[in-house]
Order: sequence, then structure tokens, then C-alpha cells
Amino acid sequence: MNKDQAKGAIKNIAGKVQQSAGKLVGSTAQQAKGLKKQVTGAAQENLGDAKELVKGARDAVKRAVRKL
Repeated sequence: MNKDQAKGAIKNIAGKVQQSAGKLVGSTAQQAKGLKKQVTGAAQENLGDAKELVKGARDAVKRAVRKL
């Protein structure tokens, strides 16, 4: 897990908490802010996933080149 995946997961969880708190107190503004944090967190997690994928591909290419 890289830092983008970790930070994204934390933002996602914080957004869920904020959205739930907004529902509890009846604040649509807080619900919307929580939802925005969830979307931002998910996007950051996806960025981290993509970085891991690229890193894995890069490492595979390095290994293949070494075998030549």
C-alpha cells in the first residue's frame, strides 16, 4: 500500500463519518461535504492503485531485461 492508497482510504472513511454526522443532525451541507470527501478519497485510492500497477509493470520489465 502506497501513500496515495492510505491517504485516500482515510479521506474516504472521514467522508463517511462526516456524511453520517450530517444525516444525524439533519445538515445537508455536511452530508454533501462528506460525500465530496468520499469521492476525493476514492479518486486518490485509484491513483495509488494505478501507481502500484505501473510499479509492478516496471519491475517486470526490469526482470525480463536482466534475463537477456
